[in-house]
Amino acid sequence: MARIFPVAAVLALAAAQASAFELHSPDFNAGGPMGMEQVFAGFGCTGDNISPALEWSGAPEGTKSYVLMVHDADAPTGGAGFWHWIVTDIPASTTGLAKGAGKEGGAGLPEGAHMRPSDYGTAAWGGPCPPEGHGAHHYNFTLYAMPEETLTVPDGASIAVVGFVVNSSALGAAKLTGTYER
Repeated sequence: MARIFPVAAVLALAAAQASAFELHSPDFNAGGPMGMEQVFAGFGCTGDNISPALEWSGAPEGTKSYVLMVHDADAPTGGAGFWHWIVTDIPASTTGLAKGAGKEGGAGLPEGAHMRPSDYGTAAWGGPCPPEGHGAHHYNFTLYAMPEETLTVPDGASIAVVGFVVNSSALGAAKLTGTYER
């Protein structure tokens, strides 16, 4: 009997890990630096401003869509941080976004997905561009599994309202962090 418990515990742990909601990118390692390809083109930054490819698996049961929110909590904005990319209504059948999906106009997104304005003021990917000498900034990519196909927020809603609605009803979240400094 003493041997059964450890075996059962290992199997349960393996099953739990196999079904974990996970987010990763082939363009940068978790916790590692993002490249110039992702860096913003403007405000003194000279990157290519191309959104990274993202891949995910293990969504919670009942997921009908996803919302992606990318935030720099290290931005010196008086505590609000800086929102770099917001994508809502990503279909549940989607398991990733291609590199460059964040182009203005949304042509690279899956059908039905919508971008909302970032703190740069555009509904598009806005790459990292921290102040020079400010140290490494952490860019938190959070993918939320949602119980509805369409996020119910009015057009023009602030990022704070979008975040509130998302966090109020999300079934789960997968996170990935990249860094950048200049």
